[in-house]
Amino acid sequence: MNITVLCGGISTERDVSLITGKNVAEALRRNGHNVLLLDAFLGYGEPDADISGIFEKDDSLLDKISAISEKAPDIATLNELRKDYERGYFGPNVINICRASDIVFMALHGEDGENGRVQAAFDLNRIRYTGTGYMSSALAMDKRMTRHIFKEAGVPVAEGISMDISSRSDEEPQCGFPCVVKPNCGGSSVGVSIAHNAEEYKEALDLAFGYENRVVVEEYVKGREFSVAVVDGEAYPIIEIKPKSGFYDYKNKYQAGATEEICPADLPEDVAKKMQGMAKKAADALTLDKYSRMDFILGDNGKMICLEANTLPGMTPTSLLPQEAAAIGISYDELCEKLIQVSTGEDR
Repeated sequence: MNITVLCGGISTERDVSLITGKNVAEALRRNGHNVLLLDAFLGYGEPDADISGIFEKDDSLLDKISAISEKAPDIATLNELRKDYERGYFGPNVINICRASDIVFMALHGEDGENGRVQAAFDLNRIRYTGTGYMSSALAMDKRMTRHIFKEAGVPVAEGISMDISSRSDEEPQCGFPCVVKPNCGGSSVGVSIAHNAEEYKEALDLAFGYENRVVVEEYVKGREFSVAVVDGEAYPIIEIKPKSGFYDYKNKYQAGATEEICPADLPEDVAKKMQGMAKKAADALTLDKYSRMDFILGDNGKMICLEANTLPGMTPTSLLPQEAAAIGISYDELCEKLIQVSTGEDR
């Protein structure tokens, strides 16, 4: 197959996306595919570049990707990477190259990769891609909507509220302290804080509103953190996440050795089955029918909370989905192939 692995973009998770894209592209090449790694924002060449035979050309982008920094990239700085960025999200020749592909492997992360807009553009251009469709992507990215949908479906969520910047209040939230403050549509824990008092709460709101105009404020549930992937309707083994310091923030997610991950998680069988069932229920509620990953907190009081859904789980060296797949004997290369198969409904 001729496959474009689409990565990069201009979200705060750009660095993560580049590493995911590099790993996936290398795996798919080992699987025998013709693969082009393409930055969605920077594109390929000049607007009138010849893209014939593009999948047989040397791919220099692979050599330019190194590692994920400890801090999320600045969006304004990213915009400067392309002189005509105001003309639109897609860089030169991106749509034409994707149309020439048998399928696009979506290695994008963050708002512009997972909020459904890219997927909608591809639907209009009859471009096949991995992962869920535009509507379920949009619902899962919006944490306020996700909370409403989960409640209706009987998936437990933490007590909390959403707040617009126009109606911002620095008064102590109804859920009390400590509380978790996070951007409504963010990912990879970018802009997330735990506030223990009024001063920290104000700082947390300042940080979260610095990323977007709506935030979610939830009660802090003390307990163990887990994640469960759901691939083609099957819940994978549960992985427990234990940061060595602090909480599971951007740095602890992507810096090697910062977090201990245990898979399968050490849980009683009945609790594990309940969490896997809850993950499938959450995926069904958001109509995530291809693959996704659900994050959970198991409180010290035994209360199980679903934190959020991830529609394009990371595929970096420290990512959770590949570790869960490995626990049932699925190698990284096999997983990449499987994600294509479940997205197209076809065997290779």
